Amino acid sequence: MPVQTRIIPALVLAATVLLAGCEEPNRYVAPPPPQVMVASPLRQNVIGYLEETGTLAAVNTVDLVARIPGFVTAIHYKDGALVKKGTLLFEIEPEPYKVKWEQAKAAEDGAKAVLVQAEAELQRRTDLLKRQVSTQADYDKALAQRDNDKANVEQAQANTEIAKINYSYTQVAAPFDGIVTARLISVGEYVGANNTPTKLATIVQVDPIWVNFNINEQDVQRIRAERAKMGMTSNDVSSIPVEVGLQTDAGFPYKGHLDYAAPTLTAGTGTLAVRGILDNPNAALLPGYYVRVRVPGPGQERFLVPDVAMGSDQGGRYLLVLNADNVVEQRKITAGHIVGTMRVILDGLKPDDRVVVDGLLRAIPGQKVDPKVETLTPPKQS
Repeated sequence: MPVQTRIIPALVLAATVLLAGCEEPNRYVAPPPPQVMVASPLRQNVIGYLEETGTLAAVNTVDLVARIPGFVTAIHYKDGALVKKGTLLFEIEPEPYKVKWEQAKAAEDGAKAVLVQAEAELQRRTDLLKRQVSTQADYDKALAQRDNDKANVEQAQANTEIAKINYSYTQVAAPFDGIVTARLISVGEYVGANNTPTKLATIVQVDPIWVNFNINEQDVQRIRAERAKMGMTSNDVSSIPVEVGLQTDAGFPYKGHLDYAAPTLTAGTGTLAVRGILDNPNAALLPGYYVRVRVPGPGQERFLVPDVAMGSDQGGRYLLVLNADNVVEQRKITAGHIVGTMRVILDGLKPDDRVVVDGLLRAIPGQKVDPKVETLTPPKQS
């Protein structure tokens, strides 16, 4: 074999050995733990709230009816108008009833005149009987006539009062401040046929307004125990405030107080019917609305964490907390109401827990993180 042919494989082998000696072995370097913000839960006295869903109801709702037969001669309101108590709404031909009232008054005056004559005759018979000029029979006849004429006067007075009442029914007025629904009849329509009341419209009082809701048995027992400690009785129910918010409201802007609690629980649902009353001068609340209701209770020491730190899954609500090795753990908790931007935690936290409050997407249960401590600011209670 030629010398050149033997040299080339040797050079290739030497180069391969040299290159292998220069390479460093590959090693995996783990990324640093993700950084998250943690904070210890705040502990402060917060007002406890009972929160329920309720419905609004009108304090007064009345159907306006025609109580006498006749033709409708005028309608004095616009459909849906807010009217004051005593406002004239409908008028039913008043002339026939005014004439009947005047006839009744005339008949009453006639009956009174006859009674005056009968009393004078009785007085004469009394004097004659004392002088023994008249008989007892004549006196008894005069007395009976006087009593009969007196009864006629009373009957005439009753007829006058009935005619006056019927005349007043020709004007249908608002029995209280409220909103009147669309009219159900037209001008010129005959109403009250066969002396059957005809519905003309409905008036609904919206100020004040009721809110009805139910409290479960456990909450009833707890509230009763709390009120007993405060020395309150069932007669003090009106001193308990109630707050209401619409579904679109951020908080509970409408304030009122309780005015009724049922004496017994509903057996089928195990709940107690409760009612509050609220001022509603601008008619912002309407009967039939579903609303959020809360009733404040006595203050208690509670833990608070930012509401954004709380998560939820099929098992309920939870917080992410760190153990002593900075490993993330998922902690099941019992959440209460919101105070500002903070959430009240009723159960599941300890004072020295470190709760992940920022970087939640980087905090994976079971993995280690790099915690940075943040101090929480106490919220303002509404």
